[in-house]
Amino acid sequence: MKPAKEIRVGNIIMVEGKPFIVLRSDVNGSSRTGFTYKWKMKNLLTNSPLENVFRGDDKFDVVVLDKKPVTYSYFADPLYVFMDAEYEQYEIEEENLGDALNYLKDGMECEAVFYDGKAISVELPTTIARQIVYSEPAVKGNTSGNVLKDAKIENAIESKQFTVQVPLFVSQDDVIEIDTRTNEYKKIVRN
Repeated sequence: MKPAKEIRVGNIIMVEGKPFIVLRSDVNGSSRTGFTYKWKMKNLLTNSPLENVFRGDDKFDVVVLDKKPVTYSYFADPLYVFMDAEYEQYEIEEENLGDALNYLKDGMECEAVFYDGKAISVELPTTIARQIVYSEPAVKGNTSGNVLKDAKIENAIESKQFTVQVPLFVSQDDVIEIDTRTNEYKKIVRN
């Protein structure tokens, strides 16, 4: 068990017997009066948000989640199916995938995150390469400063086609590298 003052953003803790991930932590108080920690959290099983205030000496169980490399297989409404190296299938609900839905592609490798033996979400690689399926052409004379335009990238789910801001010189059919943590364009991938 760890005291609240040692819990960091990204830690998974047990609150009232349920696993929560700490999304934000605000500290108030002084050394004389004692510190309080206001946390914005999300329940890993239901995705419901929770905000609560704790004293610095409140104790919490920190949970370490299991991870396993998997490959995206297919969509079986309303579940997304992933498969590991032993051909074991794991079904994950759409609301638990978050931003990963923007980048899913058939055969894409990622890591399944498990809690209590059940797959609850996936973690993507930090950067991925995707082809641009649609982008407006650059307009001559529109080049002062750092000008960006919208570009739709390929993914497995047509209804979830994601748009990324790219520089004007990037065109349709180019393959670009994207940072999945920030959803930002990084560079064009050359063959």
